[in-house]
Amino acid sequence: MRKAWFGLMALVAVSLIGCVTINVYFPEAAAKKAADQFIGSVLSEQATAQPQDQKDADKSQQQQPPGNQPSASVFDLLIPAAHAASPNLRIHTPAIDKLHDAMKQRFQQHLKSWLNDGAVGFTQDGMVAVRDAGKVPLSQRAALKSTVAAENRDRQALYREIANANGHPDWQSDIRSTFAQLWIKKAQSGWYYRDASGHWKRK
Repeated sequence: MRKAWFGLMALVAVSLIGCVTINVYFPEAAAKKAADQFIGSVLSEQATAQPQDQKDADKSQQQQPPGNQPSASVFDLLIPAAHAASPNLRIHTPAIDKLHDAMKQRFQQHLKSWLNDGAVGFTQDGMVAVRDAGKVPLSQRAALKSTVAAENRDRQALYREIANANGHPDWQSDIRSTFAQLWIKKAQSGWYYRDASGHWKRK
């Protein structure tokens, strides 16, 4: 009887997998909230880490005791991707926090003054670019070039790490696009950004 019951469950499982499709959509609202928090912290005058409330939420999500986990249903076991979409996007891992700290330090030491001077600006694809190297003394132009390159490497790594941290490497382009909008939105008045047509504009 028990073998027959397990056989029936296996048959049901195969049927469900064959006919049920679960679409996990990119959580745009959660991504905007995460980008707003991350970018706001990087561009902040304060030398603090990312907002603690989001950090605590990420830690709680990662370390929730097994006894507090909701019981699994047949659908939970068959289609775990159905739970992948969370109301919060995880933006705290050792790798992401390391990128955050490096980007914040780089902003405070170099990028802020170059953004104020118009030497660099944000781009429509979530990167930074040299806008006018003439705004920087000749002796600093090599540092300008290397700093911009380092910033862009970290930004590319950031978008990848956030996608991976949330179990969806396929979200990387969506995360990058969301961050690109928020970098420009949170840019200070007087900073430059490059629009979709490639033209520089000043906020």
